[in-house]
Amino acid sequence: MADPAELFDGLRPVAEVAATDAAALDRALAASNEPFVVRGLVTNWPLVAAGRVGAAETRAYLARFARDTDFTYAEGRRGAGERIFYDATMAMNHQSRRARIAEIFAAMAADEGAPDVPLRYIASTDVPRFFPGLAEANPAPLGARDGMAATIWIGTATRVAAHCDAPDNLVCTAVGHRRFTLFPPDQFANLYPGPLDNTPGGRAISMVDFHAPDFARFPKFREALRHARTVVLAPGDALRIPSQWWHHVEALDRFNVMINYWWPTRPSWLADPHDALLMAILALRDLPAAERAHWRHVLDHYVFDPGEAVTAHIPEGARGILDPLTPETAGQLRAYLLRQLSR
Repeated sequence: MADPAELFDGLRPVAEVAATDAAALDRALAASNEPFVVRGLVTNWPLVAAGRVGAAETRAYLARFARDTDFTYAEGRRGAGERIFYDATMAMNHQSRRARIAEIFAAMAADEGAPDVPLRYIASTDVPRFFPGLAEANPAPLGARDGMAATIWIGTATRVAAHCDAPDNLVCTAVGHRRFTLFPPDQFANLYPGPLDNTPGGRAISMVDFHAPDFARFPKFREALRHARTVVLAPGDALRIPSQWWHHVEALDRFNVMINYWWPTRPSWLADPHDALLMAILALRDLPAAERAHWRHVLDHYVFDPGEAVTAHIPEGARGILDPLTPETAGQLRAYLLRQLSR
């Protein structure tokens, strides 16, 4: 296995900005569509302080907030390594399990320091729902945002394949170190995405093993690396990941905790573009070539490059969904599509 420190030596580092409070961070977010790091942004969190004491102290701190309910987590096979990925049959190389937080933490503690530890990973878990009071004790370093959600990630050392998310994202590393390798959205094809409908977390992931890339099988990955940015976050650091930027994430320590904040980049009444992709596969991809070419022009006309000519000949007030959508017209369109899909 290649040493990632050598493999990615020379990649462009993620830019760092200074922000000492929420107002300064909000200004930095508004000023740039690029990733950036804020060192020490949440270093005063009690969760970060618990992490400085150790993993046992951190688990005890989190357990005080955890609801008495089952948590969903991933568990790998002993000796299978840290990578959350597919096995040789394209099934997941880990099992999805449910247990109380005390049981999960006890298993982590029992294996800590042992060889060939099976990965255990509580991923993208809603903070207010599952850890009531934790957000108030460790406040978000952001100003108010419509639709913002806070999720927590708790686990052993793990490697999460490169993927992208629709919302904007602020990652705050609380316990342990994490290495992020990021790619602009236009590099997605050079990352060789896997299946759309068989994924570890609902989004397609890169099929390239970043610790041992097979350039014969994935030659365009070299081009992706030319555009990559990388950073290692220490406890208390924060990373802004813009919408649709691909990111490969490595939790580097034996026990790691991260909280991130998501907020949408589109009005809440618009549908998820990923759903449109799936609908296009269902309706368009397997048509004869001439029909696909026709629909490509139609989509350019109405969606990707609409000009005044699209509606200039239609009286105002009679253009329906060809006018900019509103919550009302978006709801009507959604209801129509649901009726069509249920036929």
